[in-house]
Amino acid sequence: MEIEIIDEDENPMLHRTDVRFEVIHEEATPSRLSVRDSLAAKLNKDSDEVVIHTLDTKFGMRKTVGYAKVYESPAFARDVEQEYMLERNKITSGDEPEVEAEEA
Repeated sequence: MEIEIIDEDENPMLHRTDVRFEVIHEEATPSRLSVRDSLAAKLNKDSDEVVIHTLDTKFGMRKTVGYAKVYESPAFARDVEQEYMLERNKITSGDEPEVEAEEA
């Protein structure tokens, strides 16, 4: 899988960079998480700082165009992004208390 950055727009008010990118792949469309990890590695960021919003593959093509938001820290991502987007990208909140089993 090869990732090429098409466009980057700084958004200092939300502490992020909006990134449009293109993925060239040999097999089926890669998963959101594998694209996120590859994009994070290319940008020298932590995976929890990258939120993949769209992946669009035309039928029969080996090229996927996508849009991601790259935050300065995972905390900024959790503050700004909607809950379903965080779940899709497997970004967990850093302050969730551990759930203990209740004794019966």
